[in-house]
Amino acid sequence: MDGSILSPRYGVECFGATRFQAGKAVNEDAFIIDHDPIPHAAIFDGAGNAEQAAERVARFFKTLISDQEASVGEMDTWAGWVRLMDSHLWGGPESAFVGAAVPDLNLGLIVGAYAGNSRAYLAGKDSFRLITSESSPARLGSGRVEAKTFSVAFHPHDILLLMSDGAWAPFGNTSLLRKAIEAASSRHFSEVPEAILDAATPADGPPDDMTVVALRMRRL
Repeated sequence: MDGSILSPRYGVECFGATRFQAGKAVNEDAFIIDHDPIPHAAIFDGAGNAEQAAERVARFFKTLISDQEASVGEMDTWAGWVRLMDSHLWGGPESAFVGAAVPDLNLGLIVGAYAGNSRAYLAGKDSFRLITSESSPARLGSGRVEAKTFSVAFHPHDILLLMSDGAWAPFGNTSLLRKAIEAASSRHFSEVPEAILDAATPADGPPDDMTVVALRMRRL
């Protein structure tokens, strides 16, 4: 026995969706999904000329992941990344951030960090919880960011949701969001982010830019 929690027959799948605020021509949210060098995803929710800011810091985050792959599972690494991204945007438009990665499938663990009011939720077979529960009011670029990190057990078929405030705020409470996820789970996993946005969008259109990324382990 090698002590592995998961077999190589499991992999990570991840999908995202975003919508513009009603009446706007520019989406100030940006998200990234990548499996190289390890599975990771992040949402950036900018302010001001934030389409450029969000995309700029997203590219920088990708570089950090690539350059420091060996230490992705360490909380100090994520805290350092948040501070570096804060400095990277300092003096210009600011951006909220939430990101996560699966450093090793055999560990059954997901790690990440956040700054600002974007959120991460973990939906399990019989549970649903907010994992970005500590307050982190300052956005990247403010020069005042307090890096908040998380590390949680991640089991096959658990769903990690990353959400900008435009996506989670319309639900008002976690029970309504949980019901939306349960309803969305009957669809193909690639449709889950869009289904959640459908549930969050009022009849007159989104009151804010809204973005959802959904990530899970699945049997290959």
